[in-house]
Amino acid sequence: MAESTIEWTDFTFNGWIGCTRISPGCDNCYAAAQDKFRGWTAEGWGSGKPRRRTSEGNWRQPLRWNAKAAVTGMRARVFCSSLADVFDNEAPDAWRTDLAQLILLTPMLDWQLLTKRIGNANRMLEAMFPCGLPDNVWIGATIVNREELLRDGPKLMATPARVRFWSAEPLLEDLGEIPRDLIPDWVIVGGESGPRARPMDVAWAESLLRRCTTSGAKVFMKQLGAKPQKSGEGYEKSRGKGAVMIEWPRSLRVRQMPATA
Repeated sequence: MAESTIEWTDFTFNGWIGCTRISPGCDNCYAAAQDKFRGWTAEGWGSGKPRRRTSEGNWRQPLRWNAKAAVTGMRARVFCSSLADVFDNEAPDAWRTDLAQLILLTPMLDWQLLTKRIGNANRMLEAMFPCGLPDNVWIGATIVNREELLRDGPKLMATPARVRFWSAEPLLEDLGEIPRDLIPDWVIVGGESGPRARPMDVAWAESLLRRCTTSGAKVFMKQLGAKPQKSGEGYEKSRGKGAVMIEWPRSLRVRQMPATA
């Protein structure tokens, strides 16, 4: 858990490992599949299964990243958590308190807290940061279909954060018309990867990018996924996870980032 291969961040940090599937976006969870193979958690993945806290050495990593960023003057982004959910009810509150202290000790790092439980975020953030959310915390919600957009979009916008963002990955359907007041600062878009990937029509992504760009949001097109489609047909020249940008429609070759603190 160090330098990240995820294109929209610099590092990944997991203070603990383990989660429960609660969204259509979780159906082909890469973290659960890796846990089954690697045995990170003692009893497996899911509700009622204990989450496992990572090592103290791992918890010290962000301090080193912050020190390097302070020397270079270049801020770094940290995706937290890729193998868990910060706002998981089954993760101990004490671990979130420790995470908050780590965030406060690393002001040169922008912490990207992405959740599928945005309804828990306000309450838990108030407990984590009783003096107010620091500027180096970004709050994101996973939005994979229109139901999640209408349910979780307002919850995200009601959560105080300097940067609010969506991860529309995997994008499972056309999100349709989006109320302007629900569009966040930044939107990550991507098709699903892996052997059981569900298709993504590139028209869904093109529509979402147009709506977000018109509203002033920054957009990061991550990948087309393993099964990109165009009007129901197989998309030509797709390889791997659809990450070869030169093969994308020009309208999708967009990788923007929000301003840092």
